[in-house]
Amino acid sequence: MAVTIHPLPPRVLTTNAPKQFTFPFCYEPHPLCVAAANEVQHYISQRKEWHDELQKGKMLGVLIVDPSKSPLKGETSYSVSSPFKGELERVSLSFLAAFSGTLDGKTQHEYFVPPVFDLMSPGCYFQEEEAAISDINRRIAHLESSLSPSPLRAKMDEELAAYREFMRQSKAMRDAQRESISVDELGKNKQNLIKESQHQRAEYRRLRQAWEQRVFDDEAHLREQQAEIDQLQQERHERSIALQQWLFRQFTFLNARGEEKSLLNLFSPAIPPSGAGECCAPRLLQAAYKEGLQPLCMAEFWVGASPTNEVRLDGHYYPACRSKCLPILTHMLEGLDVEPNPLLADQEKLLAQLHIIYNNGELAVVSKPAGMLSVPGKDGLPNVQDAIKSAISSVKGPLIVHRLDMDTSGLMLVALTEEKYHKLQDLFLHRQIHKVYHALLEREMPVGQEGTINLPLRPDIDDRPRQMVDREHGKPAETHYKVLANREGHAFLELSPITGRTHQLRVHCAHPQGLNNPILGDRLYGKPGERLMLHAYAITFEGKTFTDTMNCVL
Repeated sequence: MAVTIHPLPPRVLTTNAPKQFTFPFCYEPHPLCVAAANEVQHYISQRKEWHDELQKGKMLGVLIVDPSKSPLKGETSYSVSSPFKGELERVSLSFLAAFSGTLDGKTQHEYFVPPVFDLMSPGCYFQEEEAAISDINRRIAHLESSLSPSPLRAKMDEELAAYREFMRQSKAMRDAQRESISVDELGKNKQNLIKESQHQRAEYRRLRQAWEQRVFDDEAHLREQQAEIDQLQQERHERSIALQQWLFRQFTFLNARGEEKSLLNLFSPAIPPSGAGECCAPRLLQAAYKEGLQPLCMAEFWVGASPTNEVRLDGHYYPACRSKCLPILTHMLEGLDVEPNPLLADQEKLLAQLHIIYNNGELAVVSKPAGMLSVPGKDGLPNVQDAIKSAISSVKGPLIVHRLDMDTSGLMLVALTEEKYHKLQDLFLHRQIHKVYHALLEREMPVGQEGTINLPLRPDIDDRPRQMVDREHGKPAETHYKVLANREGHAFLELSPITGRTHQLRVHCAHPQGLNNPILGDRLYGKPGERLMLHAYAITFEGKTFTDTMNCVL
């Protein structure tokens, strides 16, 4: 299948292309990507047969390319959509489009780039082997449905139960006899009573063994069936593992240098997660490299309803997922001039914005700027814990009692002694520390509206650090909110978390079952912006209240 490149609308042809390629895990969509995404949304709106499926939610992506430049040399097989078809020399900046997974039961559609590897192509080994494994599943299910114990088991249980009752009654009679006769008579009959008990127990063992042999002989066919089931299950396991390994080898990814690696190489020694390589970003880059198109910038956006557990809003742009795409895209971007991670920029400036607003030798209250970590991370970036250690020479910690998201600004408590750390932990445990956050949301809300949001949360293991709503396995999460005002089209809220789950306020604001109104600048659950408009404004504990206006831009 040839890759179709699409012209950008004339109104954006004067827009300058970015100097560096998009850092896919944290970005603001370039205007060229926004224009391309609008074209894709217009196209899919005309495909009525896709309407119902897309309304349920789907991730789409666009990649701006320059066909006149190529990171790789080789033959190309792309086609150019109207109005440039047949006039390739006139094509300057164009775009490719992709969807994740399948659409309308297919992995390929003419408007979109093909998958990195097509599982659904006719005659594909994967389809044949999957059909064989499905046939094994049917055979196992049929055999298991025909398994039934011997009817002799019920008779055995009935007769053995009757004999145990006979033994119980006999024992009761012997006990009564022991109580009613004299010591002399008991001495004469003691051995007889013991022999009677021993004989009954031996008789019960013989009866049970005889029944068990009869049942064993009658269930010979069941053992044969179970052996066949065990063999089929072993075969299914071995063929499934082999098919999975084969599939991982088929998913091979190019980078801008022309180097190729498979999923097995990229995730080794771990097992690649399900669906790895089927997202938009790898599809787009793979198509561009194969067809000799220079990638310039990229964006992924959601269409349709948000999933029940996650936060995905129609028309919003989202970073690439880390669990599936980080190893793949790290390889595929090699050879491109990629923007630096914006989260790593201006870290020295952040240190100057960290303020200690209270210090009594036992604890410190600090004002953290947005963009700074609370504790040390993998990248060795400036963080509150290390900064306090440097600033307060006498500290025996510090011990971070609670955290703020990297994107959130505001007040944090830092214990300077181990004793104070445990006292503060106990206060948090018994909810004797009260925090108030201020937030600007994307849309206006009625002033004075207030209420409580209860949505249990757990980590999204496929897309960390994102959190998701899970009413079955999530931990309780409760937030009280009040709309204080509207500012330039945005609701200004007071948020009071009752519990302290990761990203609790962000998810509770953005989720459709919460306020359905993301915090402004939320790159994970809403639209990226200059910063997340969430600020830990006040904290009250041990009869003291501290407020922070230093790092607040709300």
